[in-house]
Amino acid sequence: MIIDVHTHINNYHEDRVKSLEDCLDLLLENMAENEVDYSLVLTSYKVNEHRPSTQKVVEAISHRDNLGVVAGISFLHYNHWDIRQIGEYLESGLVKGLKFYPGYEPFYPNDSRLKVWYEMAIEYDVPVMFHSGDTYAPTGRVKYSHPLQIDDLAVDYPKLKIVICHLGNPWIKDCMEVVYKNQYVYSDISGLVLGNFSEKFERFMKHEIEQMITYAGNPKYLLYGTDWPISNMGSYLKFIHQLDLTQEKKDLILWQNAAELFKIDVENLKKL
Repeated sequence: MIIDVHTHINNYHEDRVKSLEDCLDLLLENMAENEVDYSLVLTSYKVNEHRPSTQKVVEAISHRDNLGVVAGISFLHYNHWDIRQIGEYLESGLVKGLKFYPGYEPFYPNDSRLKVWYEMAIEYDVPVMFHSGDTYAPTGRVKYSHPLQIDDLAVDYPKLKIVICHLGNPWIKDCMEVVYKNQYVYSDISGLVLGNFSEKFERFMKHEIEQMITYAGNPKYLLYGTDWPISNMGSYLKFIHQLDLTQEKKDLILWQNAAELFKIDVENLKKL
């Protein structure tokens, strides 16, 4: 089984704006080609013609049992209506987590303005995901997205389940320490490349992840994700299969950790 915890249905560099349904169809087509059983769709911190709202995505996937939603939250622009709506989605199980974008927006993860969201995530027992490391856009400010910033948050909210996205790349060793130190901090391996892994970078990242597991122990903290469509699903799976790990550890990364963390009904997936 394969669960991808990090996909998007935004338009990035397309010549024309694709509809939400077209983007979803393309995602499902890629999942089928690569035998991916379930994907989480992460919505953006902003809404425009290229980036659909959480409400639109929730409505669009309502009849698709192999997709789930993680709600993107804007630090700068959320209001009480957002809190009310996302709270209702969490209560009904229509949203499986929250995503924040430090680096793209200028804030540190432990900013008190986000306290209401963290308390909500703890109440409904869902993880919060953070962009971490390099930013896709050169206008990003990486001082806000360093993985060490997550440690303060984990200490302040010891019951909060946290996902450091992208291994905090290029600060992978710092991410390694934060997941090792804090019981409820996880990391996903998404967005390490644009498009396909090159052979040279694949060897480099293979060593980095294997070293991380050697240091931080049994990878109960590591999640498979791609950042599709920015990263290629097929290239990612090829990379995972080349890791020098037992199949038991690969299964933890590929689906077991995600199923437990995001409360994904694996038995139902097997019937699809």
